[in-house]
Amino acid sequence: MKIESDFLPEKQCIVIDIGTKYTKFGFATEHSPRCIIPTLCEIDGSPIPDIYKCKDVQTLTLALTNFIHMLFYKYALVAPKDKKVIIVESLLSPTIFKEILAKVLFITYEVTSLCFVPSHCASLFTLGISTGLVLDVGYNEVILIPVCEGVPILRLWQTMSLAGQAVENQIKTRIDIGQVSPDESIDNIAEDIKARCCFVTTLKRSKILATGQSVEPKTTDVEYHINGERSITIPGDVRETVHDVLFEENIDEMSITTMILETIVNSNVDIRLKLAENIVLIGGTVMAKGFMSRLKDELVEKLKCPKYNNLKITKFKFHVAPAYENYVAWLGGSIFGSTNNLNILSQTRENYINENYVPDWPTTFTRQKIE
Repeated sequence: MKIESDFLPEKQCIVIDIGTKYTKFGFATEHSPRCIIPTLCEIDGSPIPDIYKCKDVQTLTLALTNFIHMLFYKYALVAPKDKKVIIVESLLSPTIFKEILAKVLFITYEVTSLCFVPSHCASLFTLGISTGLVLDVGYNEVILIPVCEGVPILRLWQTMSLAGQAVENQIKTRIDIGQVSPDESIDNIAEDIKARCCFVTTLKRSKILATGQSVEPKTTDVEYHINGERSITIPGDVRETVHDVLFEENIDEMSITTMILETIVNSNVDIRLKLAENIVLIGGTVMAKGFMSRLKDELVEKLKCPKYNNLKITKFKFHVAPAYENYVAWLGGSIFGSTNNLNILSQTRENYINENYVPDWPTTFTRQKIE
């Protein structure tokens, strides 16, 4: 019995990272989530509304209530009452989402304390650094936020609604739909094709393929098997070029590459070099083979533009995350949950009931300094 009593307190703090595509759930001090599940799920055969697309407060409250219930009772198999909870959140997450999530956890499920940790700051916890340029390439959008000495520089944030979903759309439009039977949907397999069959080609090959010329050696076609019964052909040129959409500039001359360079240009001179040498990639889309190498080549190539002649930067350095990029932010929340700062920066249920207010990350630090 003593071993059990010593073991249980380590599991009291729960870490949740609710992404637009997938949600990561686990316990603090552990090196990986207990489960990674689609954010859009079903309960008893009925689909849960997309919590990021709910138009009104009542619908969002019901969706979050059902989703949190499923997380705790179906996957974690623990009761949320009197548990400490860490939410790894995007700094650009809507305030109404944060407030309703806090209300659901405090009032409906009676958690004892709640702490919101910015995902970009949490990602740096895993590397033991306090300054870096964090690029989050998720499913719906790309978010770039520089962090200096643990403080996000929000005036320099950049975002672009072109990420993993755009790559899947390329797959859907460039694969012969006739190969897919009527009872199947290309929407259901596009993500798996992206993960299993596709990669990010080099900048040199991409330029040649963009002109319509052939390049040697040619990328071989592969057979993608569906349910072990039949297969469809994934052309080689599709496999290596679907990710190019992430590096193409839009009508505003914006791409992942220019986002990074513009942020560095607009930052203070004394931290430019430090940001360029501390780039951190997170999000499921950056797990594509060759993504980091291609991004580095794109940055070096873009530096040749007259616009960036005064930047005085000749190289870029990327950190290698200690975990898979799709849950690096969750791991940072797990590390934060094992420190003394958790009790200092968390909001208790009693304070929430008395104040009916959820402080943001900077406000929490300011309040603690005043106290």
